[in-house]
Amino acid sequence: MRIFGVDPGSRVTGYGVISAEGSRLRCLDYGKIEALAARGDNSLAVRLRRIHEALVQLIERHAPDAMAVEEVFHAVNVQSALKLGHARGVVLLAAAEAGIPVLEYSALAVKKSVVGYGRAEKSQVQMMVKTLLRLSQIPQPHDAADALAVAICHNLNSSPLQSRRIR
Repeated sequence: MRIFGVDPGSRVTGYGVISAEGSRLRCLDYGKIEALAARGDNSLAVRLRRIHEALVQLIERHAPDAMAVEEVFHAVNVQSALKLGHARGVVLLAAAEAGIPVLEYSALAVKKSVVGYGRAEKSQVQMMVKTLLRLSQIPQPHDAADALAVAICHNLNSSPLQSRRIR
């Protein structure tokens, strides 16, 4: 099963793709989608379009069986929460357009699944992602490591029925 993990953000969206065969996990790809451009229009609408277009290309390239997305757990202010909600909407739209089932996990659930402790530090999550996926180094940026952690969480917590393609 191929799982596409996403850590949504309106400026940077992390992604990670893993292959899971039983308990054997393998990292296929990870990185970030930089929604802010060095020049030009950086309005929210344009940033959301950039995220959507990049996700569509990544989904086409990797043909995942499921998408796992980190839920919003807190935001500094209402405006931040709304922007994050818009970014999450674009992520969900890209998955729906591709017919991929989406499951959402809280940060607490992700940390508990990956580290064994729901209040783990970001560095602990990154180290466990590196270990579980047998990577030579901690995935950077942290948004990508978080996305890989969400994908691992999905693998550990989903049933085969949840991950079946909708198409």
